[in-house]
Amino acid sequence: MRKWIAVLAILAAALIVWLSFNKTKTASFPPAPSRDIAAENIAVSNALAAQNTNTLAIIRSNFARVETTGTLPSATATVTSHPSGPAAPLQFTNFAPASVLENMSHVFRQYNQMFGGNPVGINSEITSQLSGENPKHINFLNSEDGVRINEKGELIDPWGTPYFFHQLSGTEMEIHSAGPDRIMWTSDDLVIK
Repeated sequence: MRKWIAVLAILAAALIVWLSFNKTKTASFPPAPSRDIAAENIAVSNALAAQNTNTLAIIRSNFARVETTGTLPSATATVTSHPSGPAAPLQFTNFAPASVLENMSHVFRQYNQMFGGNPVGINSEITSQLSGENPKHINFLNSEDGVRINEKGELIDPWGTPYFFHQLSGTEMEIHSAGPDRIMWTSDDLVIK
């Protein structure tokens, strides 16, 4: 019986120490800083103003400024284009780059399920097979999923760089995006299998 009393006393002491530690720990956090939206918008505008024309064209192709007319009773927003000039704050994008990459992976899974393997070749050859030049003439690519093709017939990532496709096996494809710096094999690359 004495053993149980000693064990309970030790547990009670440990609980008291733990509670007092957690109480002081949570009390020492500073309040979260308030966001300065205007300063953030100015910083984005300044960063965009320092970019070259190719980078701005890519950014404009992926972002649009959304303007609404009146209230939105049923999501009836109208998207209008703006003349060139100072960059407007980025307010809307159709897809996050990771979502586009996941959509690309889904395209390969669909092709694999239909034909029992992946398309083969370089980017333009794979693109043509995915866009209907396959035995069943099925187009697996949908621009509504953020999938884009350049003038060379290559699938490109959200920054305009052609994807690199690495065949890992007959049924597994690694899709490699160069990321925002548009240079392959750097730390900001996005990769999915």
